[in-house]
Amino acid sequence: MKLRFESDLTFQKHGIDAVCDLFKGQEINRTEFTVSRVSTDDAQAQLGLDDDGLGVGNRLTLLDDEVLANLRAVQLRHALAPADRLSSMDFTVEMETGTGKTYVYLRTIFELNRLYGFTKFVIVVPSVAIREGVAKTLEMTKEHFRALYAGQPINWFVYDSAKLGQVRDFATSSTINVMVATIGSLNKLDTNVFYTPHERTGGERPVDLVRATRPVVIVDEPQSVDGGENGRGKKALDEMRPLCTLRYSATHATKHHMVYRLDAVDAYEQKLVKRIDVAGLEITGANNTPYVRVTDIKFSKTKPPVASVEIDMQGQGTVLRQIKTGLTDGRDLADLTKREVYRDISIGTIEKSASGEALMQLNLPGDVKYLRIGEAHGDVDRGSVVRRMIQRTIKEHFDRERVLRPLGIKVLSLFFIDRVDHYRVHGEDGSRSLGPYGVMFEEEYRKLAAHPDYRASLFGDGPIEPDRAHDGYFSRDRKGKVTEPEVNASGDLKNAASREDAERGFHLIMRDKEKLLDEKEPLRFIFSHSALREGWDNPNVFQICVLREMGGDRERRQTIGRGLRLCVDSKGERRRDEGLNVLTVIAEESYASFAQGLQNQIEQDLKIEFGTVAKDTFAHLPVEGEDGVMEPLGVAASTQLFEHLQAQGYLTAKGKIEDSLRRELKAGTLTFPDAFHAVAAHARALLTKLSGRLDVRNADDRVPIGMNREVFLGEDFRALWDRIRARTTYRVAFDNDALILAAAERLKTSIQVAPAQARWRKGEMEISKAGVTGVHETTSQFMTLSAENAAVPDVLGELQNRTELTRRSLARILVDSGRLDDLRENPASFIDQAADLINRAKINALVDGIRYQAIGPDSFYAQELFETEELNGYLDKMVEVQKSVSDAIRYDSTIERTFAETLNDSEAVRVFAKLPDWFKIPTPLGSYNPDWAVLLSGEAGDRLYFVVETKGSQFLEDLRTSEAGKIQCGREHFREIARSEGEPGFLQAVVAEEVLRLATTRFSHSR
Repeated sequence: MKLRFESDLTFQKHGIDAVCDLFKGQEINRTEFTVSRVSTDDAQAQLGLDDDGLGVGNRLTLLDDEVLANLRAVQLRHALAPADRLSSMDFTVEMETGTGKTYVYLRTIFELNRLYGFTKFVIVVPSVAIREGVAKTLEMTKEHFRALYAGQPINWFVYDSAKLGQVRDFATSSTINVMVATIGSLNKLDTNVFYTPHERTGGERPVDLVRATRPVVIVDEPQSVDGGENGRGKKALDEMRPLCTLRYSATHATKHHMVYRLDAVDAYEQKLVKRIDVAGLEITGANNTPYVRVTDIKFSKTKPPVASVEIDMQGQGTVLRQIKTGLTDGRDLADLTKREVYRDISIGTIEKSASGEALMQLNLPGDVKYLRIGEAHGDVDRGSVVRRMIQRTIKEHFDRERVLRPLGIKVLSLFFIDRVDHYRVHGEDGSRSLGPYGVMFEEEYRKLAAHPDYRASLFGDGPIEPDRAHDGYFSRDRKGKVTEPEVNASGDLKNAASREDAERGFHLIMRDKEKLLDEKEPLRFIFSHSALREGWDNPNVFQICVLREMGGDRERRQTIGRGLRLCVDSKGERRRDEGLNVLTVIAEESYASFAQGLQNQIEQDLKIEFGTVAKDTFAHLPVEGEDGVMEPLGVAASTQLFEHLQAQGYLTAKGKIEDSLRRELKAGTLTFPDAFHAVAAHARALLTKLSGRLDVRNADDRVPIGMNREVFLGEDFRALWDRIRARTTYRVAFDNDALILAAAERLKTSIQVAPAQARWRKGEMEISKAGVTGVHETTSQFMTLSAENAAVPDVLGELQNRTELTRRSLARILVDSGRLDDLRENPASFIDQAADLINRAKINALVDGIRYQAIGPDSFYAQELFETEELNGYLDKMVEVQKSVSDAIRYDSTIERTFAETLNDSEAVRVFAKLPDWFKIPTPLGSYNPDWAVLLSGEAGDRLYFVVETKGSQFLEDLRTSEAGKIQCGREHFREIARSEGEPGFLQAVVAEEVLRLATTRFSHSR
């Protein structure tokens, strides 16, 4: 099975374009340089060095001011705060885990080569795990990119200090070359062979060869690579003197010039990642004994060591389990907790053992215990807790597999553990036996596999044997023996030996990535060490069980990141059905605690506070100035908008968001004063993000939705289904002349090109010990620059890449538009606008020319498919109904809930159904999934059959062009079905309001 990659995802294209547009105006440029001194020495000849010694590198011809102008344009396009100055050539791309950031930066490489001729790229990663992931993705996308970029060759290699000849090949090759390296292989400037002359590089230092190419450096997870603003990693990156540095992560520690952001909230709201459920194991009534668990120990050269412990504190009438920090030797716990059960218990010596482990001595009446980090005294039986969590994970897995296996989707579950020997014990003689967690797993697996609910639906031929259904991925030594990785205080691998052992384990994980997705492979449950968490990423992980201490809020994001990616089916195709993509986390803490910790980390990462708006919140939103240049709204105007929202009762005096604003946003009815019309769309999106919270749900609130068999088997629903079930195929009667005419007319009336402008900026220089700075700065008015010498690029080539029309058609459009003079005025602006307008005309032409044809009486969606789909819903996102094929309707918005309730209460409605995800209509713009099917019955006995869309607007013009086009195609599909069935009166509705009006007015026969 091979994973298939999608080339048309809008959010990924935005991330690619954001980087490429930084260099707008740059012509295709390369540079040549001398690699090494030419020698006829026999030894050098044996090394196979090129005679000419020439290398090929990247070249940037844009001035800093031009890059800054491009940067500001990109930032304003994505509603990001625009930069005042170009402080460095470091750019930040923020993409949530699971949204394909590796694919995005790999495709960005091809685009930068296509547009500007850049050929040299270095990808730097923090760990072996991520390096193996990048290498695997380069391997898997080889054919995909070859097809997408007309066979453009690419050479890539993983940097190895024992193979320095690859660095020389990197410098001398004229094709796209990519070097992938861990920061650990580059960051020791005083001892690393990368900074030492070597015969295999012609006597040059490898770093000098890389420098000479002026590489584009791509940093994956820079918060772990840089080591801080002045860390060793950052210095190693600077040593390569890159043309620019592109940083990609979901959780940046330092944000340089931000060019694109797809954060956690955006990803969840746009359904680009799995929804998160949490099954939290809450332990109550277990505080009758003195409980102490060590969560952290810190040592200092100047202060006594301190411990942090989890302990039961006496609260107001109840006992609260809390973490107390900064506890030193001799601290009395009865005094700390105000609880009698801790009498005569105190903290003793805090020290390091001979092996370097941190220990806390716990003085007990008549006894002493030594606790390591994570260990506890007086806790409930740990084995009982672990068994319950393993049992719940297996049950969740079987429940998911029962739904997804018929759809060709394999289900995987992941266990994170803290010690290898808890799962598997490896003897000195090479023998293997199960550890306690492994024994528990097999016992609970056998029990659940024998349950009637699963035996009949999953194991008709007998269950997979437990020992074949699970395995562990751990570090391995040179002999293949599993090892316990050494980690430092932050949880990272501690030394070179641990990293080498981890590399062998990671290679196995990534090599088997596609094999694991094959249904024929029996392995379904994977145990992995917590230190290896960042290396495990598979789209079909649906359950993650955390059998270790959750160290902090950031660790929650790292943990769920291993399973956020949308699932794939047996054909390797990504499935976007919302009901299928649910990640369940089984954790040893309450749902509320896990959800709150995750929210806290996201707020910290995004530098926002959910539920609160500040006066300057809207200051960075883009608005067009008098000179046609996009500028930020500014603090003064942002304050006015803030005060308007307050006056409308949407915000409190302190900026807290009221429920009234949330209702308006969900209903799509929030309006703004005319003065803020230009920022309305961005402002709504920002308020939606701030007013909501990440949709983390309690797994125990998930309940099955039953079938209403009386409705399902009734004549009314059968009559409705018979009218919409037919499948069709389509062809497009494409009138090329009409398209050219329409596109030319759009360009003629809509293109607005402003010439390039400039202004003087004058400032007094102040020189001090802190450096040279500008003070008392003044600026002049903008002045129009002459366009006589403006370089006009290959316009037809650019438009062809963006519109997929022929050069001949594009030439006719441009000539017929009469706007070619504007092209020389500002080529980049002209091309951007022309591509957008032509694409809009193309979509309209496709929709206008589409012709559907019913495939035949044997091709239809069977009504029985409703019975095979197991529906689940959440108690707070369901509305009970009596006139639908299911007992309840799942809803995503207030509009959907209101619509379902009104249909259920209306006397005119005979039956209705929310159409399932598998009910799809093919269109040239992608598959279209209508919302509802409704049967109305009038007073005269006549019937109307509707397919309905529930949107926040009644006007197609308010929808995105592609979305409106899909709805129009849907209309044609149903018209063809009505014609083929001989029912010309069959109707469809675009929006719900029309159906509600008919239902509430009891339409007459004449209507």
